[in-house]
Amino acid sequence: MNKYLEQDIKFLPGVGPKRAELFNKELNIYTVEDLLYFFPYKYIDRTRFYTIKEIDPSLPNIQVRGKITRYTKEGKKPKERLIAKFTDGTGIIDLVFFQGLKFVLENYEPGKEYIILGKPNVYNGSLNIIHPDIEAVDKMEGQINASLQPFYNTTEKLKSNFITSRTIQKFQNNLWKDLKQRIDEKLPDYLLKRHNLPGLHESLFNIHFPQSPEALRRAQFRLKFEELFLIQLDLLKQKYNRYHKLDGLIFGKVGETFNNFYSHYLPFSLTNAQKKVIKEIRKDLGSGKQMNRLVQGDVGSGKTLVALMTMLIAIDNGFQSCMMAPTEILATQHYNSIKKMLGDMPVTIELLTGSTPKKKRTNIAENLTNGSLHILIGTHAVIEDTVRFDNLGFVIIDEQHRFGVGQRAKLWEKNPQTPHVLVMSATPIPRTLAMTLYGDLDISVIDELPPGRKPIKTIHYYDSKRLVMFGFLRQQIELGRQIYIVYPLIKESEKLDYKDLEDGCEAIARAFPPPKYVMSVVHGKMKANEKEYAMRLFKEGKTQIMVATTVIEVGVDVPNASVMVIESAERFGLSQLHQLRGRVGRGADQSYCILMTSYKLSEDARKRIEAMVNTSDGFEIAELDLKLRGPGDLEGTQQSGLAFDLKIANLAKDTQILQFSRDSATEVLENDPTLSKPENKILVETLGQTRNKEVNWGQIS
Repeated sequence: MNKYLEQDIKFLPGVGPKRAELFNKELNIYTVEDLLYFFPYKYIDRTRFYTIKEIDPSLPNIQVRGKITRYTKEGKKPKERLIAKFTDGTGIIDLVFFQGLKFVLENYEPGKEYIILGKPNVYNGSLNIIHPDIEAVDKMEGQINASLQPFYNTTEKLKSNFITSRTIQKFQNNLWKDLKQRIDEKLPDYLLKRHNLPGLHESLFNIHFPQSPEALRRAQFRLKFEELFLIQLDLLKQKYNRYHKLDGLIFGKVGETFNNFYSHYLPFSLTNAQKKVIKEIRKDLGSGKQMNRLVQGDVGSGKTLVALMTMLIAIDNGFQSCMMAPTEILATQHYNSIKKMLGDMPVTIELLTGSTPKKKRTNIAENLTNGSLHILIGTHAVIEDTVRFDNLGFVIIDEQHRFGVGQRAKLWEKNPQTPHVLVMSATPIPRTLAMTLYGDLDISVIDELPPGRKPIKTIHYYDSKRLVMFGFLRQQIELGRQIYIVYPLIKESEKLDYKDLEDGCEAIARAFPPPKYVMSVVHGKMKANEKEYAMRLFKEGKTQIMVATTVIEVGVDVPNASVMVIESAERFGLSQLHQLRGRVGRGADQSYCILMTSYKLSEDARKRIEAMVNTSDGFEIAELDLKLRGPGDLEGTQQSGLAFDLKIANLAKDTQILQFSRDSATEVLENDPTLSKPENKILVETLGQTRNKEVNWGQIS
């Protein structure tokens, strides 16, 4: 390892302790290597210089070489602005500054030659550039040459401390001038030759100082490939180790419990997709290897039924099952629906959550250890030390991204033998994300709705159509249906949203006056028992309208509710809109989702609304969501503490490189499953270094 790269960033020339502290807090840059791997987000061609007489305001960023002739100030504080008159002999352009006026006056003197870069505009008939990049010509002579200028992301805090993209570029310049030895390679030589990849040292240099557009393209491909290849290699190696080194319990028979349920208690005929997934699970359970399978299915696709039927196979083979859900609402919903499906079958099932009384807990603990309790469903309460199983053989984790690695591992410790694991997700995951988040699991997909379920009709109304929407709701209530009306909840503005909800309740009460209409209200500021009471009234049909914030996104199942109205729908993410829509359509009646928006929609918001109206396919929606928002914002990644630490690859845009890197990793492991050959020693060392610094990808699933 290059010792220079391990140095604290404060020792890099030009940085120092104060700037280092800002880099730590704002950009998560602590060492010289962190700065080296802080990549530009765009590049501008610096080989072309314009004269001022050539400048057209329609041009993108342009650069001009010339001098500042004088400064003037206009306006009064706090709206004072500084204008520098800049000329190259062919004309004059105004350089306008709204911030850092003192800094500009002290650092850029009239009569000295500068190169400016920025986007030209016209104001009152005069050409100007607002806050241009300015570089003294004599200072540029000591910098490393590049045909394309890199631009680095900064923050408002950094800018206010005069750390701009140009400042970061100077630090990169100092880094490379101080670098006394080549940067160690991370990929074996045979892989570089096979795929015609440039070396790491060359690639890192060209990412910061591109010597040509082609050199930049090759450097970007190499670094993206390396990043994705190492993740895939780690995941696939974990999968190989688990399959070859970890014996699994053998569920050798499908017996009386399963067959009795299938013949007499099945609530509806299985879809072909459900049959296919159960067949895949049965094959795993009889293989003698530990199962680690992810079952993906859209809202209402019948994942719970598949989970129950596989738990019945465990019972037939003398094993207990445990199902863990992230919230009490969801755990209770699973318990109620499974208990209802089992009817009077001789299968014992219990619910364990934080609300379970002490006496009941003691009873559950006794029945678990003596083996009389077959299925335990619960929240994180099931991993408490007091909970011990007699013979745990099957574990189901619902929405597993909401659980930490340590929490999940506690379940495995409850049995001397490693149980089979089934992970369920109702959030459709794009293929590229699944390959990365769940790359070491086998994946099954339930992509059909059960028979009798009608696709939900989605309608978009602007606010001006509110009376039309109210009229439709009255018709639905007359038919005996129930309605959800959801308001957005934005963390930064809970008071505002609470006001939205209050205003909404008043408008709805006027349009649906009691006693003819009865309304429930649920929001995040209510106590748990108040929320539960309001939800129960709605579930029992005692109220026809539930006005709520997004607390009802997961875990509310009312088959009679046929309309979901989402207010200010433009303020929701695509996956969240789809999850909310999934709260209806759970009965045999035609269901509707109505998206209410203002006329002012951003381009992204318009795309989200159009996608919701045009498709009910959760996987299509998830793919579009990935493209619009990027992987860092998706449910299950950043929001759940598993944010990708990808420095350069983009899962939305680099799908082909991801597939190529996975194929390459597969090929490497097919030839050397344990990475014990001398030529792969470098990969073992690289994976070891990566694990010490970043998320341990092999442990995620």
